[in-house]
Amino acid sequence: MVGDIFLIVASTGLIASTVFLLLLGIAFLRCRRERRDGTPAGHGSPFVSLLKPLHGWEPNLERNLESFFQQDYPRFELIFAARSGNDPGLRLVRQLQERYPSVPATIVVAGEPDSPNAKVCALEKMMAAVSSDYIIVSDSDVHVGPGYVGEVMGALLAPGVGLVTCLYRGVATGGVWSKLEALGMSVEMTAGVLVADLVEGMRFALGPTMALRRDLLTSIGGFRALAEYCADDFVLGQRVHAAGQRVVLSRYAVEHVVLNQQLADSLLHQVRWMKSTRFSRPLGHIGSGLTFAMPFGILGLVAACAVGLPLVGIGFLAYAMLNRMAEALIAGWGVVRDPFCRRFFWLYPARDLLGFFLWCASFFGTTITWRGERYRLARGGRMLRCAPPSLQKAAVISKPARVSET
Repeated sequence: MVGDIFLIVASTGLIASTVFLLLLGIAFLRCRRERRDGTPAGHGSPFVSLLKPLHGWEPNLERNLESFFQQDYPRFELIFAARSGNDPGLRLVRQLQERYPSVPATIVVAGEPDSPNAKVCALEKMMAAVSSDYIIVSDSDVHVGPGYVGEVMGALLAPGVGLVTCLYRGVATGGVWSKLEALGMSVEMTAGVLVADLVEGMRFALGPTMALRRDLLTSIGGFRALAEYCADDFVLGQRVHAAGQRVVLSRYAVEHVVLNQQLADSLLHQVRWMKSTRFSRPLGHIGSGLTFAMPFGILGLVAACAVGLPLVGIGFLAYAMLNRMAEALIAGWGVVRDPFCRRFFWLYPARDLLGFFLWCASFFGTTITWRGERYRLARGGRMLRCAPPSLQKAAVISKPARVSET
């Protein structure tokens, strides 16, 4: 009797994950069609400010930052910020300023944050150095090609668009845990975003790229309105959508470097992200448990063997594995063109099982650790700092007057 019940549960889970896979296939075909049709271009190439918050040394940091100095967009400025003027990231920026003297670059020392979200506090202080009407926020662990700004701005200037964001493919930096986390970025994240966009439209943004007009940002409360939230990207997209403006995915997929190479760091980072989603989108997060396939495949194997049907159980497991490998190829290779997914799609069933355990772990506790500080998550994704740091006045320490017009 118990084995029969577990077989029903396993069947239900695999049916749900199959429906999710079919929706992903539809979203993939729509994505292919939109790429073929092209993104409507705006008029001209307006001056744009790229905001890059920094926090210490990270793997591939110099390569990531240099890729933004190498944009072939005609008119842009770079604005970097860190808590301290001695931050290793700012030292790299100063070297890049010397290497690319024609690119306007400003450094802002943001000091200690006065609100829970340190990144948003830095962005708010960076706004004093912004010279344009268009803003692109990008994380420090992102690498892009020279056409990035042009692609993003082309989408942003289309009629009715308020915010542009980008999908991303994970880039491992060494070790099996880094590879599994990168797989999750390229496949699990991509699949979830595409299906959400297909079903209800984009109502959120993705942190690695958030592009919008300065006047729209001001009208929804500026960065200050996001300073208490863990998922500031989700809240920003939500507010842009509530303001009647469209949130759209650019055709461009950026590279998102995995910073965690050790097991404990990787797991803590992913659980933190899932806890944030649990508080930001509670119903959606609960429903995402049915998008996994491997737990139900394993459950089907055990239940079928318990009732004397081992071949049926093997069929459950085999189907779950094929389901996940298909998801990896569609989302990871077909959409974001991650070469790692093309070569190692057979690893994704293991990542799917790990993702399920991380999802389960997200329901335990309300505290997270971010940049060495502990916070408690509250309703709506708000963060409450457990031990507030001392405050430090921000200052702009260098800003070239030159603005590129080439």
